[in-house]
Amino acid sequence: MRRGAIIGLGNVAVHAHLPGWLDRRDVEIVAVTDTRPAQRAAAAARLPGARWYDSADDLLAVERLDFVDICTPPSSHAGLVTAALRRGLHVLCEKPLVCSPGELTTVTQIAAATDRVLHTVHNWHHAPIVRRTWELVRDGAIGQVLRVVWHTLRTRPAATQDEHAGNWRTDPAIAGGGVLTDHGWHVFYVLRRWIGREPLTVSAALERRRHFQWPLEDTARLQLTFAGATAEVFLTWASDVRRNWVELTGTEGTLCIEDDTLVLTRRDGAPREQRWPCPPAMSDGSQHPDWFGPVAEQFLAEIDGSAPRGENLAEVSLCVALEASARESSHRGEQAIPLPLTRPAVGRGPSL
Repeated sequence: MRRGAIIGLGNVAVHAHLPGWLDRRDVEIVAVTDTRPAQRAAAAARLPGARWYDSADDLLAVERLDFVDICTPPSSHAGLVTAALRRGLHVLCEKPLVCSPGELTTVTQIAAATDRVLHTVHNWHHAPIVRRTWELVRDGAIGQVLRVVWHTLRTRPAATQDEHAGNWRTDPAIAGGGVLTDHGWHVFYVLRRWIGREPLTVSAALERRRHFQWPLEDTARLQLTFAGATAEVFLTWASDVRRNWVELTGTEGTLCIEDDTLVLTRRDGAPREQRWPCPPAMSDGSQHPDWFGPVAEQFLAEIDGSAPRGENLAEVSLCVALEASARESSHRGEQAIPLPLTRPAVGRGPSL
């Protein structure tokens, strides 16, 4: 039985992480903390046997744990990850893992030195339509991927529990950035898997198209180049509709994601078009509880040594580099910025 604690009891913890942990028989969530005392009642209702702490420092100082699950806003991640790793704990953390390349270097070096698993919640890999797309790409349904066009359209950021106090996603000091930080991270790691190569350059334009009262971007346009492929990404909180649309063009055909439907069109052979309903749509909600179970499974498998470590942190390394380079490109008038081909340090192997 693994003993875990949740740090941060917001919407994603309550509606996605907690149900996922409670479905397992090999994990017990024994402690919870949040900076908002009002969340103590929510913790007691959902985890009556768990101990409440008013701060993460108090929790980490007292509890005997195997891991922590960090569900706080992004600006706090690096400090909490560092504190947990230094206490010898494995760490699962919501995206973005950190807000800068320097923070990534720090936390990955500590994870390697302490031989602890550091894993970020890349739950969009497990969206049914994303998973089915990957299976078709992997099996050669459209040949080699040459081009991906990705649109994420939203009318506003995802809601938080304390909307009356303002949405933390619109404060760059807390969120780290706007729509690029919130949605770009997911797109980056999914593109890496689909295309099967590392991007070489990125150019970007970050804009405010509607929500001028916020000191961060509500829209991002990006162009990524790969060896033999390109990706065009459009992300916005300034749309009149909420949906996702993605098209992958390959040497042998195309795949199109139309929110909750996947369409395969082949250049040769029959049938020329196939369609699969893959609910729920990627735009359906923001917590996605059904996508958390496989994330937890992979995290625990890395802890017990039944799965290799390193792939998730390689995705994290790419996401951090892409966001930082995209912001630099936008600052330089959409100049193409070369991306470093680096890999983070990883643990030595399975823990005892």
